[in-house]
Amino acid sequence: MPDTKAGQEPSGAQKMFGEFPPGLVHFTDDVLFGEVWKRSDLGAKERSLITVAALTAGGNTDQLVFHLGYARQNGLIKTELIEAITHLAFYCGWPKAMAAMAVAKQVFSSG
Repeated sequence: MPDTKAGQEPSGAQKMFGEFPPGLVHFTDDVLFGEVWKRSDLGAKERSLITVAALTAGGNTDQLVFHLGYARQNGLIKTELIEAITHLAFYCGWPKAMAAMAVAKQVFSSG
């Protein structure tokens, strides 16, 4: 498991899993968020919009809780994310968009 540096908050993966799956925590922290998200050919805002779209299309609403908030940190505004999910209803299915919108409502109401 990646070591948490002195005074540094544990990552989300570390908080979720602890030392249970050290490989998955490493790949999440060091590869996905440490390398993939930092590649320069797309900005964080674009990566967040793509990620929200992929999670919505796949019906992965558990992951949307984090990624909708992360998208806001990366510069997307609430209305853009709501519009993206609405648009996705026509391409990935109404039930998936409705489930994603329920998560968005919860996330945006609490923060």
